[in-house]
Amino acid sequence: MLKIAYHSIYKHNLPEGHRFPMEKYDLLPQQLIYEGTCNEENFFIPEIPNNKYFFMVHDAEYVSDLMNMTLNQKAARKIGFPLSEDLIAREMIIADGTIKASEFAIKYGIAMNIAGGTHHAFTNKGEGFCMLNDQAIGARYLLEKKMVNKILIIDLDVHQGNGTAEIFYNDPTVFTFSMHGKSNYPFHKEKSDLDIPLENGTNDTTYLSILKEVLPDLITKEQPDFIYYLCGVDVIKTDKLGKLSLTIDGCKERDRYVLQTCKNHNIPVMCSMGGGYTPDIKIIIDAHANTFRLAQEIFF
Repeated sequence: MLKIAYHSIYKHNLPEGHRFPMEKYDLLPQQLIYEGTCNEENFFIPEIPNNKYFFMVHDAEYVSDLMNMTLNQKAARKIGFPLSEDLIAREMIIADGTIKASEFAIKYGIAMNIAGGTHHAFTNKGEGFCMLNDQAIGARYLLEKKMVNKILIIDLDVHQGNGTAEIFYNDPTVFTFSMHGKSNYPFHKEKSDLDIPLENGTNDTTYLSILKEVLPDLITKEQPDFIYYLCGVDVIKTDKLGKLSLTIDGCKERDRYVLQTCKNHNIPVMCSMGGGYTPDIKIIIDAHANTFRLAQEIFF
């Protein structure tokens, strides 16, 4: 059964001037249930996990300052929005959703988090609306519990996974692969194990050709026994924060290829949704929903 982490706190109302299309976190599960792709049994409610899992990834001082809301002004400003207890609780709950979805992925082959993909969170700081790196926390959890030996993180959000790259720099148990916009945020890129920067306006044909050339060889070489997939839909041409030119069909084919490759190699995969900022919320929901539709089609 496809298991999906969802909590009502995912739709956190930010102050005016700091709002994303946060409605997608409520509208996406509603759409999946309405169209029959999922039912209530597919969803589970994550909670605030034990803080010890954060310390496996993030510096103790940073976690303490975050939990107590004592980050200095400069550090808080880099995160991008005003901190609040609800916002920090949201971040912790997202991380728990990814931890639990990772276990479900091992059991069922795939699992999802409606939110997550907080890949701009570093060991000792937050950036770009990310405070705790959910997939990094999930990865360290699985490795610490000895559930897996080698993890591949496939980050196909339009923005480089700079925090993830920093966290796992020179860590042989986790291979970081980021394919992202060359001239997009973050303007200073960290060094992933494999970075593929894409030119502005990259279309379906070019994007998919690169992905299909790289991914099979990467899996053969690294031999991962678990994959995290960050499947942001901000690669679509209409996205206001992206500079690529994929169509919705191209984005869907991207997801199909990644998920089918995981299935073909019998590698469990856990998906965090990542970004999507097209002004038309219907396009965002449809693009994200495609990932869940494909998960059901390919794995179940």
